[in-house]
Amino acid sequence: MQLGISTFGEVAYENVSGHAVKAHQRMQELLLEAKLADEIGLDVFAVGEHHRSDFIISAPEVTLGAIAAVTKNIRLSSSVTVLSSADPVRVFQNFATVDLISNGRAEIMAGRGSFIESFPLFGYSLNDYDELFAEKLDLLVQINKNEKISWKGKHRASIQNLGVYPRPYQQSLPIWIAVGGTPASAVRAGKINLPMTVAILGGMPAQFVPFVNLYRQSAQEAGHNPDKLQLAINSQFYIAEDSQTAASEFYPSYELLMNRVGRERGWSPMTRQQFEFLRSPDGPLFVGSVQDIIDKLRYQHKLFKNTRFLGQIIKGALPHEKILRSIELLGTEVAPVIRKELGITPELQEK
Repeated sequence: MQLGISTFGEVAYENVSGHAVKAHQRMQELLLEAKLADEIGLDVFAVGEHHRSDFIISAPEVTLGAIAAVTKNIRLSSSVTVLSSADPVRVFQNFATVDLISNGRAEIMAGRGSFIESFPLFGYSLNDYDELFAEKLDLLVQINKNEKISWKGKHRASIQNLGVYPRPYQQSLPIWIAVGGTPASAVRAGKINLPMTVAILGGMPAQFVPFVNLYRQSAQEAGHNPDKLQLAINSQFYIAEDSQTAASEFYPSYELLMNRVGRERGWSPMTRQQFEFLRSPDGPLFVGSVQDIIDKLRYQHKLFKNTRFLGQIIKGALPHEKILRSIELLGTEVAPVIRKELGITPELQEK
């Protein structure tokens, strides 16, 4: 199982048209996080696309290009590229460029997006939410397989025997499908035999077992080998020296984020009691001591047989040194135990 870090680069709203000091600081911190993750042997660093005032990453490929320049081995992925509101040709070109810069470490994680700001921003209708994704994913997959393509769709101009350049250093770019729990998304990923990343942020992990089974069943029915499918779990995480310290340090930032999003979506306010339930041994939150995280990784691997775990950073008001320490603990104390139990070493994992 590969272990990695995921981040959306959340930042405090600045209300400025320029001289974005907080955004600048957070981007410099993010580069340090990626550099540390690479140095301690983690497998993946992923950055996610948003188009909001409380996140700094609207261009994952540009961010990953900067990370490529300060890292050597770690895989570089989007934790979501909002493909529905993007041009698949440009997405491929940008990630192929990152691949060339990084000596073949780039990956795309394509999703429909849990936030919708990009749709009006780029002139798309939410009425076409699913149709846009399906059509653009088809185009992206075809570009990835073929140097020159002919393609016709509904929401983008047709392409007639044109090449898309540059081509990546890898034979092809790994394309993952990022999903949140919609059964149709699992069926689609299985049918086209693409790796899938499941974001488990609120519901209990055990509830996602039928969802993952549907993914594998759909792949098998389409003639693919379900045993060769790659599956990632993405959950929010924070590690400290002991469980209660981790909870006390992480909760204020978590509460602030969840209640901010919750007000937009009509959720009930987050409480400390609910938080403690979510970080219980069978809950979705990876917040606790090193042993807590090891135990939860074991538990979820038994549920899903996942091949990757991404710990999603929520920085909030946490001092940056504590975020770095959390990443360090994942790489130096959690990863060796999990790798030993699964009988793998970093150099044996797929790169």
